[in-house]
Amino acid sequence: MSKGAYTYEPGNITEFGKDRMRFELGDTMVEDLADTTALTDEEIQAAIDAYPKKWKRAKLMLLESLCRRFAYEVNTKTGPLSLDMNGRAKLWKEDYDKLKKEVQAESVSVPRFGNGVDGPPYFHTGMHENERVWNG
Repeated sequence: MSKGAYTYEPGNITEFGKDRMRFELGDTMVEDLADTTALTDEEIQAAIDAYPKKWKRAKLMLLESLCRRFAYEVNTKTGPLSLDMNGRAKLWKEDYDKLKKEVQAESVSVPRFGNGVDGPPYFHTGMHENERVWNG
């Protein structure tokens, strides 16, 4: 099994690619490879390739993966040392929930005027006027 690559070039975050996705997810500490980085370059690129014209969908896919992957992390305390291991998972979960609502709101379609049926619309000017009131 081959190991994934862990790279990050901050100068490339202006382009929609792997480095920008790493930046937006806050997964930029690549110095110690898998010990400090949550996603491999290949995982990020696979999500971008899965949704080539839908950046938020690709990001949502990666956030879901991160939430599932780190959901099991627990807090540990040994003497004066305390490690809050689920902090990253909680932050990514909050980002996931927020982005999911945003993506769902963007994908809601509004029907065309007249529901796409040829003919006059149901509502028209004067439809509530009563002739009996005029001649009263």
